[in-house]
Amino acid sequence: GWLLLCLLPAILRAQSGEEGRPRSTSCQQSPTKVSCRGAGLRTFPRELGQGVKYLDLSNNLIQNLSGSFTPGFGQLEHLDLCFNQLEAVSAPALAQLPQLRSLLLGSNRLDHNYLSNGAAFHLLSNIELLDLSANSLESPMAGWYLSNLTRLRTLDLSRNKLTKLLVGIFQSSPRLRELDLSNNYIMEIEEGVFEALGELEVVNLALNSLHCISGFSLRQLRVLNLSHNALELFMVEGGAEPYLLRVLDLSHNRLLSFPELPRAHYLTHLNLSNNLIASLLPGSGGQGDFVLLYEEMGRFNRTWAPTAGLVRVADLDLSSNQLELFPVPFFHGLGSLHSLSLAKNCLQGVAGELVSGGMEPTNHSPVLPLRWLDLHDNALHVLPPWFFQSLPWLETIDLGSNSLQPCESRGSHWGGGSGEGSDVLAPGGNCTPFYNVPHLKHLNLCKNNIPRLQPFAFNQTSLLSLDLSGNRDLFLPKEALGGLELSLQKLSLRDNQMDSSEAALPCLSTLQVLDLSGNNLSLLPTGLLCSPLESLDISNNHLQRVEQPALRSWAHSLKDISIAGNPFSCCSLAWLDT
Repeated sequence: GWLLLCLLPAILRAQSGEEGRPRSTSCQQSPTKVSCRGAGLRTFPRELGQGVKYLDLSNNLIQNLSGSFTPGFGQLEHLDLCFNQLEAVSAPALAQLPQLRSLLLGSNRLDHNYLSNGAAFHLLSNIELLDLSANSLESPMAGWYLSNLTRLRTLDLSRNKLTKLLVGIFQSSPRLRELDLSNNYIMEIEEGVFEALGELEVVNLALNSLHCISGFSLRQLRVLNLSHNALELFMVEGGAEPYLLRVLDLSHNRLLSFPELPRAHYLTHLNLSNNLIASLLPGSGGQGDFVLLYEEMGRFNRTWAPTAGLVRVADLDLSSNQLELFPVPFFHGLGSLHSLSLAKNCLQGVAGELVSGGMEPTNHSPVLPLRWLDLHDNALHVLPPWFFQSLPWLETIDLGSNSLQPCESRGSHWGGGSGEGSDVLAPGGNCTPFYNVPHLKHLNLCKNNIPRLQPFAFNQTSLLSLDLSGNRDLFLPKEALGGLELSLQKLSLRDNQMDSSEAALPCLSTLQVLDLSGNNLSLLPTGLLCSPLESLDISNNHLQRVEQPALRSWAHSLKDISIAGNPFSCCSLAWLDT
């Protein structure tokens, strides 16, 4: 009898239909917003106040939405039912939500009962944002759900089972502005699919199975993502009217050449990384069919230039392709280009303007407005002397994982002007001059197999950061960093296997961050005494102690120090007190 009395309240709640309703502590409420996210609900909550406009029921166990659950929600504008088990949506339920503007139904089971559910969706006359992602919808199912949503502005159909975009699928939603079709199985887009969408600005078709885009004609589009497909061709439709496209992502495809974009005058960001582009000349037939030779560079000045219309492109990514040459003239038409990546290609050299007698640029040769350049992980052995002259505003360059050897420069160790005492030697054919590059601030030369850094290698180049890590057995004489005493703030000499006799530093009076980890140092370079270090990594060396004068000199600046992996002497730990 006592057990029955204890169970009686639960039995009565179940019989009266209260199971599944949220307790007062299950949901967080404000006058117009309610969140029952992850509350374990199996049905639509009933005990909510009037006037609720925002309701979050995501991450619950709700299987159906019927009319008996939605009375009193006539003011509701936003409903989130993502990550439930929703299979059935009734017309009476949606009829009681006339003010609904945003409906999120992602990650449910709306492939079930799609005919009756789609008929109920005809009542969503005011809906502007609809999320149907991850519902296992096939193309005809999606078309039925969308068949009467005349005010729709944003639609998410990602992570479904669409294989083909049929003509008319979006015909009832002429005001659509943003469309996400990513992560489906789309292999074909019928001609005229987007014809009725005159206001469409953003389309995401990433992670599909498209092989060809020809006759692209969405001139009003601002953002287009076609990454992670199988595209071998991308061609835009001709005509005098310009395209309004700002962002185009064609990365992770199978493009063999630079796409033809003659009227994309507003394009600012172009991603062509992870393709099969082996040449930047127009008309290159296929992978490996064409190698850009020096004597053919003049074709850029005489024939159609593929970059001629890209006057606003600021960011261009060509990394992870199969380019063997960096053809500087190819980029001359990109007058707004600030960021360029050619990392992870097969670059072996740099080509300049074709002039009589060789490849040296003339005094009037165009320059590139680049500020950031990534050439890491290539096969570069040398950069020509004119290379940095063609990049007068370059601030950051990543040349890691190549085989470049810096040239020697003899001059003022303070990196002064170009008067007496700042005489510069002409570079040899096997080294690259990194001196006298006034705007360069950040240089990465890690993993270049540099055996010895020559004296004053960076003279008159006011670097703020320099990465020389991963150059095994690097010999660093004291004069090597001459000219950086008043500018260098961050230096990495990590994993060079240098011993104390191979690592000498001048007085770097602005150095704040230093990484000496992964070497064979038994003593720290004495030049560090005048550096106002804030961060020091000396882990994994052969240090038995840290000298007291060094620690005292950093007493007011040092914020963190890493010392792990050293054979410190237990009898000489007084330096820790400092």
